[in-house]
Amino acid sequence: MTDKTQEFTSTGEAIPKRQSKSLKPLAELLRFLWPHKMRLIAASVALVFTAIAQLSLGVGIQVLVDEGFAAQSQAGLRKAVLFMVSVGFAMACGSFIRFYLVSWLGERVSADLRTAVFSNLLRIQPSFYEKNHAGEIMSRLTTDTTLLQTLIGSSVSLAARSALTLLGALIMMSITNLKLTLIMLVGVPLTLIPVLVLGRRVRSLSNRSQASIANVGSRAGEVLQSIKIVQSFQREQMERDNFDVDVETAFRIAKKRIQQRAFLMACAIFLFLGGMVGMMWAGGQDVLAGRMSGGDLGAFVFYAVMLGSAFATLSEVWGDLQRAAGASERLVELMHMESNILDIGQSPVPQGQAIVAESLEFFYPSRPANPALSEFSLVIPPGKTLALVGPSGAGKSTLFELLQRFHDPSAGSLSYGGVALTDIPLDDWRAKTALVPQAPILFTGDVAYNIGYGTEDASQADIEAAAKAAYADEFIRQLPDGYQSELGAQGVQLSGGQRQRIALARAIIHNPEILLLDEATSALDTESEHYVQLALQDITRDRTTIVIAHRLSTIINADAIAVIDGGRVIDVGTHAELIDRCELYARLASMQFKNEEKVA
Repeated sequence: MTDKTQEFTSTGEAIPKRQSKSLKPLAELLRFLWPHKMRLIAASVALVFTAIAQLSLGVGIQVLVDEGFAAQSQAGLRKAVLFMVSVGFAMACGSFIRFYLVSWLGERVSADLRTAVFSNLLRIQPSFYEKNHAGEIMSRLTTDTTLLQTLIGSSVSLAARSALTLLGALIMMSITNLKLTLIMLVGVPLTLIPVLVLGRRVRSLSNRSQASIANVGSRAGEVLQSIKIVQSFQREQMERDNFDVDVETAFRIAKKRIQQRAFLMACAIFLFLGGMVGMMWAGGQDVLAGRMSGGDLGAFVFYAVMLGSAFATLSEVWGDLQRAAGASERLVELMHMESNILDIGQSPVPQGQAIVAESLEFFYPSRPANPALSEFSLVIPPGKTLALVGPSGAGKSTLFELLQRFHDPSAGSLSYGGVALTDIPLDDWRAKTALVPQAPILFTGDVAYNIGYGTEDASQADIEAAAKAAYADEFIRQLPDGYQSELGAQGVQLSGGQRQRIALARAIIHNPEILLLDEATSALDTESEHYVQLALQDITRDRTTIVIAHRLSTIINADAIAVIDGGRVIDVGTHAELIDRCELYARLASMQFKNEEKVA
């Protein structure tokens, strides 16, 4: 496994990630903060109020030492204590408001960002997910947004408070004793050196760390999704070892990042304390010489400690900002990615027209030298059933991909009623089609949800009617909770035939004008196939139906059969016509029917 960070392009390719060296990607977060600007302003006011209250504690220390201890005065002591209690109460109130508001902003922006990224991911063409694991993308969607949530809800607030405290402490120190302030400032440039040098290393390691974590999540998701195969082939130990390698890789990178951040903090603290010691020596000499009161020195030390704490916090937050910038850059990449399938069509959708493929040519991005379709021409009449037959890799599934506009042709035209599919609004076109795949896809949820997925606002009556049309109502009612029975991930609690009938009911409720069947019965037992075939007879009547057929016995009665080989249509006709004149079809039919006779 590699830990090389990747970025995603609009073509679906994964390329080495460019690592920017600035915090500019974080600027994208401003548009998510802007709708909540009033809360942001309120949090900022609370932040300033708390910082001022904290700085005023130095005045309380000065009063305590000079008017209380030095003057041996109960009144001075009482005055100092009451003042600091009041300041403490004000700080508590301001901190409560600030913490609540910034935490709310962190959660809200994180949720909005997740929604924006996911919404855009739903628009990206499917080929993107063939090149990039969905598990890794989702890991970034969760891990990186959580990091930004921490940044907004905690780190930014700490940085702003520390910056205000640092500035305020510096001003108060200068007012109290300018000479000691200059001594303290000598250590600041020395402290900045490790921050600037080590900060770049922290940023690089942070990017690698987040990429390795995403890799771990992607690997685990893939294995768990295929747990039956893993256990069937007794590969638990191998997968455990591979996962251990991925986890250890992520840990080693994280350890390096932690070491760099720890060293950065240690350098900053040590150099600053050196300045503190120099300041206290000089201040102590001034107190002994009577040039400065003990209260002034106490207040100055307090301000200096606040300055040091603020500077140390800023050094630590800088590392968080570096990590968050990398996370933001990856999320913004996903959020602004454009789909290859342009949805710019404006033409009204014709009704009940023929689909015409003329001289189609198509290359998959991963195989640019080998055409999947070449000089492919075919007319699919409306309201008829057309079967696509041919050897594996002939181009049958590719035609389905083009018909659903998961890809667009590289050359030639694919039209409906004389209107190119690219000129029809994408949603309008896909509303006319429905796919029943060979391996049905079901979602986590109950039966009603999976059937109703085929259309918006499906009523229970609509769902039950579709299930009856798919010959699924009987077995659904035998489930523990009927239509409310949970199916588990990918519908694992159903048999293959039951899953196929649920998928068929989903297509029925969609009520498509064009039905695409990717050999919906090839993997079914005899009984399940019987029920599915009964359902298909009903729903394909007077509906344009295109069937990818591997078992020729299921499409003998199709209105027409197109024989495809090498990405071209080599013949079109009925079963009887093709048996007589198409050598490839006759050979396929002879092989299949002989095998079926042997099985019988």
